[in-house]
Amino acid sequence: MNIPTTLKHKPVIVSENYENVDGRNAYQSDAKGLSLGLAQWNDRGRVDISAKVWRYTGEKWSRQSEELPMHRVIDLAILICRAKLHFREAYRFPNFYDPEHPVIDRVGLQGDAMTVEVCTKNEHINEDMKLFANALSQDDELIGERLAVLSRLLKEMGY
Repeated sequence: MNIPTTLKHKPVIVSENYENVDGRNAYQSDAKGLSLGLAQWNDRGRVDISAKVWRYTGEKWSRQSEELPMHRVIDLAILICRAKLHFREAYRFPNFYDPEHPVIDRVGLQGDAMTVEVCTKNEHINEDMKLFANALSQDDELIGERLAVLSRLLKEMGY
């Protein structure tokens, strides 16, 4: 199935078979493709590029398709990596975090820092941390494979 090219997001680089590799949803996913392209929110004279996940309901392209600026995609990758690193040692705490120190890290970006922390405002955080840890463990092979590929590509790029 081809990603639409007549909508506001203009695909430039695409993966039109993403449904085949979408983690646990592989071969059954409504996320049919990924694209990097010209952002739908571009103003006249200004061009931003974005990443988009294309969802298809079986009848039409879904409004649940997501478009993200590329830096946010990388920020999400940073957040995933930092969370994964946290959970390597989180078993030491009864609820997988130290309630006295919920901030996991401050990742320096653009002269400031992105705070990575446990969401202690969540009423069910203790239960949810356990569920998250379990899901992260179950998906370790899926995530690990992708992180290994990302690591290799970053090394090839000189990072």
